[in-house]
Amino acid sequence: MRGLLLAAAMLGTVSAAQAADMPDLPILRGSVTDGLSKTTHNWDGFYVGGNFGYTTDSTDFTRSVAGLTNYIFRDSVLQGPTSTWSLLNTNTAQGTNFGGFVGRNWQWYDAVVGLEGTYTYFNNIKASSSGYNSLDIVNPPGDVHPTGVTDHYLTTLTGSAAAQVKDMITLRGRVGWDGGDFMPYMFAGAAVGRMDVSRTVTSDVWLRQDATVSDGNGNAITIPGTPQHIDAQSQTQGQHKGNAFVAGWTAGIGLEYCIWNGLFARVEYEYVRFSPVMNTQVTLNNARLGLGYKF
Repeated sequence: MRGLLLAAAMLGTVSAAQAADMPDLPILRGSVTDGLSKTTHNWDGFYVGGNFGYTTDSTDFTRSVAGLTNYIFRDSVLQGPTSTWSLLNTNTAQGTNFGGFVGRNWQWYDAVVGLEGTYTYFNNIKASSSGYNSLDIVNPPGDVHPTGVTDHYLTTLTGSAAAQVKDMITLRGRVGWDGGDFMPYMFAGAAVGRMDVSRTVTSDVWLRQDATVSDGNGNAITIPGTPQHIDAQSQTQGQHKGNAFVAGWTAGIGLEYCIWNGLFARVEYEYVRFSPVMNTQVTLNNARLGLGYKF
Protein backbone atom coordinates (compact mmCIF):
# COMPACT_ATOMS: atom_id res chain seq x y z
CA MET A 1 0.00 0.00 0.00
CA ARG A 2 2.78 2.41 0.91
CA GLY A 3 4.35 1.72 -2.56
CA LEU A 4 1.10 2.52 -4.40
CA LEU A 5 0.73 5.87 -2.61
CA LEU A 6 4.30 6.80 -3.42
CA ALA A 7 3.79 6.01 -7.15
CA ALA A 8 0.59 8.09 -7.32
CA ALA A 9 2.33 11.08 -5.73
CA MET A 10 5.16 10.92 -8.27
CA LEU A 11 2.72 10.78 -11.26
CA GLY A 12 0.84 13.84 -9.95
CA THR A 13 4.08 15.80 -9.64
CA VAL A 14 5.08 14.98 -13.25
CA SER A 15 1.61 15.97 -14.63
CA ALA A 16 1.71 19.33 -12.86
CA ALA A 17 5.15 20.07 -14.23
CA GLN A 18 4.05 19.26 -17.81
CA ALA A 19 0.98 21.51 -17.48
CA ALA A 20 3.17 24.38 -16.31
CA ASP A 21 5.39 24.01 -19.43
CA MET A 22 2.48 24.17 -21.95
CA PRO A 23 1.96 27.46 -23.93
CA ASP A 24 -0.80 29.88 -22.96
CA LEU A 25 -3.17 29.34 -25.93
CA PRO A 26 -6.44 31.26 -26.22
CA ILE A 27 -8.35 28.01 -26.72
CA LEU A 28 -7.21 26.89 -23.28
CA ARG A 29 -8.79 30.02 -21.77
CA GLY A 30 -12.18 29.20 -23.33
CA SER A 31 -12.03 31.57 -26.40
CA VAL A 32 -11.26 30.92 -30.06
CA THR A 33 -12.22 34.34 -31.51
CA ASP A 34 -9.71 36.65 -29.85
CA GLY A 35 -7.25 37.87 -32.47
CA LEU A 36 -9.21 36.32 -35.36
CA SER A 37 -12.16 38.71 -35.71
CA LYS A 38 -12.16 41.45 -38.43
CA THR A 39 -11.80 45.06 -37.34
CA THR A 40 -14.73 46.97 -38.89
CA HIS A 41 -15.11 50.67 -39.57
CA ASN A 42 -18.31 52.67 -39.42
CA TRP A 43 -18.82 54.14 -42.91
CA ASP A 44 -22.42 55.18 -42.20
CA GLY A 45 -23.24 58.89 -42.30
CA PHE A 46 -22.82 62.12 -44.25
CA TYR A 47 -19.48 63.09 -45.77
CA VAL A 48 -17.86 65.89 -47.81
CA GLY A 49 -14.56 66.28 -49.57
CA GLY A 50 -12.48 67.59 -52.44
CA ASN A 51 -10.46 65.99 -55.24
CA PHE A 52 -8.13 66.66 -58.13
CA GLY A 53 -6.98 64.54 -61.05
CA TYR A 54 -6.35 64.10 -64.75
CA THR A 55 -8.81 63.83 -67.65
CA THR A 56 -8.57 62.37 -71.14
CA ASP A 57 -11.22 63.75 -73.51
CA SER A 58 -12.14 61.74 -76.62
CA THR A 59 -14.47 63.68 -78.95
CA ASP A 60 -16.12 62.12 -81.99
CA PHE A 61 -16.34 64.71 -84.80
CA THR A 62 -17.07 62.27 -87.63
CA ARG A 63 -20.69 63.50 -88.03
CA SER A 64 -20.25 67.03 -86.69
CA VAL A 65 -20.77 68.93 -89.96
CA ALA A 66 -23.40 66.59 -91.43
CA GLY A 67 -26.25 68.89 -90.41
CA LEU A 68 -24.60 71.85 -92.13
CA THR A 69 -23.92 70.00 -95.39
CA ASN A 70 -27.48 68.67 -95.44
CA TYR A 71 -28.70 72.26 -95.14
CA ILE A 72 -26.44 73.52 -97.95
CA PHE A 73 -27.48 70.76 -100.35
CA ARG A 74 -31.15 70.57 -99.31
CA ASP A 75 -33.57 69.89 -102.19
CA SER A 76 -30.69 69.23 -104.59
CA VAL A 77 -29.30 66.09 -106.21
CA LEU A 78 -26.13 66.47 -104.14
CA GLN A 79 -27.79 66.00 -100.76
CA GLY A 80 -27.76 62.19 -100.93
CA PRO A 81 -24.15 61.68 -102.09
CA THR A 82 -22.67 64.26 -99.68
CA SER A 83 -24.67 63.11 -96.63
CA THR A 84 -22.35 60.10 -96.18
CA TRP A 85 -19.11 62.10 -96.31
CA SER A 86 -17.07 62.11 -93.14
CA LEU A 87 -14.77 65.10 -93.21
CA LEU A 88 -13.57 65.01 -89.60
CA ASN A 89 -12.06 62.49 -87.18
CA THR A 90 -12.16 61.55 -83.51
CA ASN A 91 -9.58 63.59 -81.60
CA THR A 92 -8.40 63.65 -77.98
CA ALA A 93 -7.36 66.26 -75.46
CA GLN A 94 -5.88 66.02 -71.95
CA GLY A 95 -5.87 68.22 -68.91
CA THR A 96 -6.33 68.48 -65.17
CA ASN A 97 -9.54 68.54 -63.17
CA PHE A 98 -10.54 69.44 -59.64
CA GLY A 99 -13.76 69.65 -57.68
CA GLY A 100 -15.70 68.44 -54.67
CA PHE A 101 -18.22 65.85 -53.51
CA VAL A 102 -20.90 65.42 -50.87
CA GLY A 103 -22.80 62.26 -50.04
CA ARG A 104 -24.53 59.96 -47.58
CA ASN A 105 -23.71 56.33 -46.76
CA TRP A 106 -25.97 53.70 -45.22
CA GLN A 107 -24.34 50.56 -43.82
CA TRP A 108 -25.77 47.11 -43.10
CA TYR A 109 -23.13 44.75 -41.72
CA ASP A 110 -20.38 44.71 -44.39
CA ALA A 111 -22.52 46.25 -47.14
CA VAL A 112 -22.39 50.02 -47.75
CA VAL A 113 -24.73 51.83 -50.14
CA GLY A 114 -24.76 55.56 -50.78
CA LEU A 115 -25.85 58.52 -52.84
CA GLU A 116 -23.29 61.12 -53.89
CA GLY A 117 -23.26 64.42 -55.77
CA THR A 118 -20.07 65.73 -57.38
CA TYR A 119 -18.84 68.87 -59.12
CA THR A 120 -15.83 68.82 -61.45
CA TYR A 121 -14.10 71.74 -63.17
CA PHE A 122 -11.96 70.95 -66.23
CA ASN A 123 -8.90 73.06 -66.91
CA ASN A 124 -8.95 74.08 -70.60
CA ILE A 125 -9.81 70.67 -72.07
CA LYS A 126 -10.60 71.37 -75.72
CA ALA A 127 -10.56 68.98 -78.70
CA SER A 128 -10.84 69.97 -82.36
CA SER A 129 -10.69 68.51 -85.86
CA SER A 130 -10.53 69.80 -89.44
CA GLY A 131 -10.78 68.07 -92.77
CA TYR A 132 -11.12 68.32 -96.54
CA ASN A 133 -12.83 66.17 -99.16
CA SER A 134 -13.16 66.59 -102.91
CA LEU A 135 -15.09 64.34 -105.25
CA ASP A 136 -16.40 64.21 -108.82
CA ILE A 137 -20.06 63.21 -108.46
CA VAL A 138 -21.23 61.83 -111.81
CA ASN A 139 -24.93 61.83 -112.72
CA PRO A 140 -26.23 61.60 -109.13
CA PRO A 141 -29.68 60.07 -108.52
CA GLY A 142 -32.44 62.48 -109.55
CA ASP A 143 -30.22 64.41 -111.94
CA VAL A 144 -31.90 65.36 -115.23
CA HIS A 145 -29.61 65.92 -118.18
CA PRO A 146 -29.89 65.79 -122.00
CA THR A 147 -29.23 62.57 -123.86
CA GLY A 148 -25.56 62.07 -124.53
CA VAL A 149 -24.53 64.49 -121.78
CA THR A 150 -22.76 63.43 -118.60
CA ASP A 151 -22.97 65.77 -115.61
CA HIS A 152 -19.89 66.06 -113.41
CA TYR A 153 -20.49 67.87 -110.11
CA LEU A 154 -16.98 68.81 -108.95
CA THR A 155 -17.69 69.18 -105.24
CA THR A 156 -15.29 70.24 -102.49
CA LEU A 157 -16.08 70.40 -98.76
CA THR A 158 -13.84 71.92 -96.09
CA GLY A 159 -14.92 71.62 -92.47
CA SER A 160 -13.83 72.06 -88.87
CA ALA A 161 -15.30 71.55 -85.40
CA ALA A 162 -14.29 72.02 -81.76
CA ALA A 163 -15.67 71.13 -78.34
CA GLN A 164 -14.51 72.35 -74.92
CA VAL A 165 -15.82 70.78 -71.72
CA LYS A 166 -15.94 73.38 -68.94
CA ASP A 167 -17.43 71.61 -65.93
CA MET A 168 -19.78 68.85 -64.88
CA ILE A 169 -22.10 67.72 -62.09
CA THR A 170 -23.09 64.13 -61.40
CA LEU A 171 -25.54 62.28 -59.17
CA ARG A 172 -24.21 58.79 -58.46
CA GLY A 173 -25.40 55.75 -56.59
CA ARG A 174 -22.65 53.81 -54.80
CA VAL A 175 -22.26 50.23 -53.57
CA GLY A 176 -19.29 49.39 -51.35
CA TRP A 177 -17.89 46.75 -49.02
CA ASP A 178 -16.61 47.38 -45.50
CA GLY A 179 -13.10 45.98 -45.47
CA GLY A 180 -12.14 47.54 -42.14
CA ASP A 181 -10.16 50.70 -42.82
CA PHE A 182 -10.61 50.11 -46.56
CA MET A 183 -13.81 50.38 -48.60
CA PRO A 184 -13.76 49.44 -52.31
CA TYR A 185 -16.81 50.67 -54.18
CA MET A 186 -18.41 51.03 -57.60
CA PHE A 187 -20.87 53.64 -58.81
CA ALA A 188 -23.15 54.67 -61.67
CA GLY A 189 -25.44 57.61 -62.29
CA ALA A 190 -26.39 60.65 -64.34
CA ALA A 191 -24.15 63.51 -65.49
CA VAL A 192 -24.74 67.00 -66.85
CA GLY A 193 -21.86 68.82 -68.55
CA ARG A 194 -21.42 72.42 -69.65
CA MET A 195 -19.47 72.90 -72.87
CA ASP A 196 -18.80 75.12 -75.86
CA VAL A 197 -19.32 73.46 -79.25
CA SER A 198 -18.71 74.95 -82.70
CA ARG A 199 -18.69 73.70 -86.28
CA THR A 200 -18.28 75.19 -89.77
CA VAL A 201 -18.23 73.92 -93.34
CA THR A 202 -17.53 75.51 -96.72
CA SER A 203 -18.73 74.02 -100.01
CA ASP A 204 -17.53 74.77 -103.51
CA VAL A 205 -19.44 73.19 -106.43
CA TRP A 206 -18.76 73.34 -110.18
CA LEU A 207 -20.82 71.60 -112.88
CA ARG A 208 -19.08 70.31 -116.00
CA GLN A 209 -21.27 68.80 -118.71
CA ASP A 210 -19.43 66.47 -121.08
CA ALA A 211 -21.06 65.62 -124.39
CA THR A 212 -20.56 62.31 -126.13
CA VAL A 213 -20.82 62.41 -129.98
CA SER A 214 -19.90 60.12 -132.84
CA ASP A 215 -17.35 60.99 -135.49
CA GLY A 216 -17.63 60.14 -139.19
CA ASN A 217 -16.37 56.60 -138.53
CA GLY A 218 -18.94 55.91 -135.80
CA ASN A 219 -16.47 56.27 -132.94
CA ALA A 220 -17.71 57.85 -129.73
CA ILE A 221 -15.92 61.02 -128.78
CA THR A 222 -16.31 62.83 -125.43
CA ILE A 223 -16.12 66.58 -125.56
CA PRO A 224 -15.42 68.07 -122.09
CA GLY A 225 -17.60 71.00 -121.20
CA THR A 226 -16.62 74.21 -119.49
CA PRO A 227 -17.15 74.06 -115.68
CA GLN A 228 -19.86 76.40 -114.45
CA HIS A 229 -19.90 77.57 -110.84
CA ILE A 230 -23.06 76.68 -108.90
CA ASP A 231 -23.54 79.54 -106.49
CA ALA A 232 -26.58 78.09 -104.71
CA GLN A 233 -24.59 75.15 -103.33
CA SER A 234 -21.31 77.04 -102.84
CA GLN A 235 -21.46 78.69 -99.44
CA THR A 236 -20.20 78.68 -95.86
CA GLN A 237 -22.32 77.64 -92.92
CA GLY A 238 -21.33 77.75 -89.24
CA GLN A 239 -22.88 77.18 -85.85
CA HIS A 240 -21.74 77.82 -82.28
CA LYS A 241 -23.28 76.93 -78.93
CA GLY A 242 -21.79 78.45 -75.79
CA ASN A 243 -22.40 77.08 -72.31
CA ALA A 244 -24.55 74.26 -73.69
CA PHE A 245 -25.84 71.88 -71.01
CA VAL A 246 -25.48 68.28 -72.17
CA ALA A 247 -26.90 65.22 -70.40
CA GLY A 248 -24.99 61.96 -70.06
CA TRP A 249 -24.21 59.03 -67.79
CA THR A 250 -21.28 57.97 -65.64
CA ALA A 251 -19.86 54.80 -64.08
CA GLY A 252 -16.65 53.79 -62.35
CA ILE A 253 -14.82 52.25 -59.40
CA GLY A 254 -12.93 53.59 -56.41
CA LEU A 255 -11.27 52.83 -53.09
CA GLU A 256 -11.48 54.77 -49.81
CA TYR A 257 -9.13 54.45 -46.84
CA CYS A 258 -9.83 55.68 -43.32
CA ILE A 259 -6.84 57.72 -42.19
CA TRP A 260 -8.05 58.73 -38.74
CA ASN A 261 -11.54 58.81 -37.22
CA GLY A 262 -13.74 60.44 -39.92
CA LEU A 263 -10.87 61.53 -42.19
CA PHE A 264 -10.48 59.39 -45.31
CA ALA A 265 -8.64 59.41 -48.65
CA ARG A 266 -9.91 58.08 -51.96
CA VAL A 267 -8.65 57.09 -55.39
CA GLU A 268 -11.15 56.80 -58.23
CA TYR A 269 -11.62 56.12 -61.94
CA GLU A 270 -14.70 57.54 -63.70
CA TYR A 271 -16.06 57.08 -67.22
CA VAL A 272 -18.48 59.71 -68.59
CA ARG A 273 -20.34 59.69 -71.90
CA PHE A 274 -22.43 62.66 -73.00
CA SER A 275 -25.26 62.78 -75.51
CA PRO A 276 -24.35 64.28 -78.91
CA VAL A 277 -24.71 68.03 -79.30
CA MET A 278 -24.63 69.32 -82.89
CA ASN A 279 -23.65 65.77 -83.93
CA THR A 280 -20.55 65.99 -81.69
CA GLN A 281 -20.15 63.43 -78.91
CA VAL A 282 -17.76 63.83 -75.96
CA THR A 283 -16.43 60.99 -73.80
CA LEU A 284 -14.33 61.55 -70.67
CA ASN A 285 -12.00 59.30 -68.67
CA ASN A 286 -11.26 60.82 -65.25
CA ALA A 287 -8.67 59.67 -62.71
CA ARG A 288 -8.87 61.34 -59.29
CA LEU A 289 -7.33 61.53 -55.82
CA GLY A 290 -9.48 62.92 -53.03
CA LEU A 291 -9.65 63.71 -49.34
CA GLY A 292 -12.87 63.78 -47.34
CA TYR A 293 -14.40 63.75 -43.89
CA LYS A 294 -17.31 61.63 -42.67
CA PHE A 295 -19.42 63.10 -39.89
